[in-house]
Amino acid sequence: GGDVVSTISKGIVDPKQVADANTFVWAMMAALLSCAMWVNLATWLGAPVSTTHSVVGGVMGAGIAAAGFSVVNWGVMGAIAASWVISPLMGGGIAALFLWFIKSNIIYQEDKIAAARKWVPMLVSIMLAAFTCYLVMKGLKKVWKPDLATVAMLGIAVFGASILVLRPIIRAQSQGMENRNQSLRKLFHIPLIFSAMLLSFAHGANDVANAVGPLAAILHTIQSGSVDAKVGIPLWVMMIGAFGISLGLFLYGPKLIRMVGEQITKMNPMRAFCVALSAAITVLIASGFGLPVSSTHIAVGGVFGVGFLREYYTTHSSRRRTYLARKAGNAGIAKIQADERSEDEIVYRKLVRRSHFMTIIAAWIITVPATAVLAGVLYFLLQQMG
Repeated sequence: GGDVVSTISKGIVDPKQVADANTFVWAMMAALLSCAMWVNLATWLGAPVSTTHSVVGGVMGAGIAAAGFSVVNWGVMGAIAASWVISPLMGGGIAALFLWFIKSNIIYQEDKIAAARKWVPMLVSIMLAAFTCYLVMKGLKKVWKPDLATVAMLGIAVFGASILVLRPIIRAQSQGMENRNQSLRKLFHIPLIFSAMLLSFAHGANDVANAVGPLAAILHTIQSGSVDAKVGIPLWVMMIGAFGISLGLFLYGPKLIRMVGEQITKMNPMRAFCVALSAAITVLIASGFGLPVSSTHIAVGGVFGVGFLREYYTTHSSRRRTYLARKAGNAGIAKIQADERSEDEIVYRKLVRRSHFMTIIAAWIITVPATAVLAGVLYFLLQQMG
């Protein structure tokens, strides 16, 4: 999380252009307050806004109010804004790729269980290898700083070892299972739990860091009495962020979980595994580069990626049509397809997905300017009170 805290607290605005330490502290305080107010209001209303976008907008708005437009590092802002566009697309693309792989190589195979025994260990091993690489690169960087080649070799080693360990486990778990999709879903239950754990770790690396970035800047400025380019990040500051994330999940989590998990597109353990794994990989890559991306929008992008792939695969997949023809005979394929996807159902699914898509885009566009304006107003109010 330290990389992202540095970008949030010092990269967005140039501290050298701020008049004095007190001004910088008031600006960061305004950024924190505007972010907290906006996210809590939007979440209470059920709007899926991003904490990351809110923090960045708040820091930018407070910085402009304190020292003018020149204080903003527009190059850094451009890179951050680009990552907001690229990362949901990347999350959706990776999720769709994993689901396409599962459909092509497991679901629409004649012997589903045999295919699952072959490929499920590999999918889980990819997840474990990604987690290991990130942990070594970022989590252990204070005690060990290996080069990329070493990290890659370690990831490959974990991938290979995981396959060797998981194959007998999956084989034993699949013994006696019927050759149907319901059985496959059971095989993905444990991998889904692990992918959710990996995604939670990614949230810890990214969202907690984003939230405490301004706080780290405030504390450092108060303790040192000056606005420096480097910020020390005490462990207890990160702990405050972690506690806040946990409390927010407890209070507001169920509402947004239902929206992402149920209302955008129909989910099952296989699709959810693809979304969680793609979101985790995307967030870990972004956090590794020090880019404050939105875990929420990456995950939602993954859900949309899965939904759009399902639409495309249902109508365009020759493998699926061949599979249905084998199962029902050519005479019955039209009836099966009609039963699976009536015209009304397709229209309904598309409407639900597109409406949520537009809601998310609207919230995404509004969040940054809204928090920026709110932070600017709060800065002037705090200055008057101070």
